[in-house]
Amino acid sequence: MNNAFFYRSPLGILRVAEENGALVFASFAEGSQKTEPSTPVLCEAKDWLDRYFAGRDPGPVPPLAPQGTAFQKAVWAAIGRIPYGKTVSYGALAVSMGLSPRHARAVGNALHKNPLLLFIPCHRALGTDGSLTGFAAGITRKAALLQLESVGDSPLRCRFIT
Repeated sequence: MNNAFFYRSPLGILRVAEENGALVFASFAEGSQKTEPSTPVLCEAKDWLDRYFAGRDPGPVPPLAPQGTAFQKAVWAAIGRIPYGKTVSYGALAVSMGLSPRHARAVGNALHKNPLLLFIPCHRALGTDGSLTGFAAGITRKAALLQLESVGDSPLRCRFIT
């Protein structure tokens, strides 16, 4: 992952990397590195993040090439279909994939391995009761992301899709 840049967001610094014209990694990073995007897809990612953190629906994501198992990729594709400003329970996400709601934990585990935070919006998955559960970047960031998307300031007021 030689092609990367660091994006200063209101929630911390994000390291965003691409390979062969597609994003492969985006995660919160420690430190104060500041770089500018050096490839077209990284420029596209920066513009997308600018729109996202301005509180607007950023539109379609740049090209993505996440690395993972077939099941993880299926889960990431399913959560990617959840619209900006909407949420879904882990169980409902499993059902949308043709699985039983009992697969909620497996879905959650796959989301925890998401290598492209924000671009694959795993923060939009909630517990069945609307509770904020599990997020690799921390529950505080998850709540802030949902609030940014105007999902609400309380997890119990989140707008689930049906």
